[in-house]
Amino acid sequence: MNKTDLIEQVASQAEISSNAAESAVNAVLDTISSSLSKDDSVSITGFGTFAVKHRNERKGRNPRTGEEITIRASKVPSFKAAKALREAVN
Repeated sequence: MNKTDLIEQVASQAEISSNAAESAVNAVLDTISSSLSKDDSVSITGFGTFAVKHRNERKGRNPRTGEEITIRASKVPSFKAAKALREAVN
């Protein structure tokens, strides 16, 4: 399922127009992105938690030359599924 399919599903289940569903989906995604950019986590009960994890600086190798390089520290988004979602999938 891609974003367009998601918007169509939201529109049909909520019985709203596609434009309204697109606005709602975009608002949710923008809010999650905005919160993560501020290092805040977003918890949706029964669904899961979006959070930011910090990766420390580490050593790596350039696969082409074999030369050792330093990989900079970074932040990456992560998602941990709630128990209800894990059970629904299984």
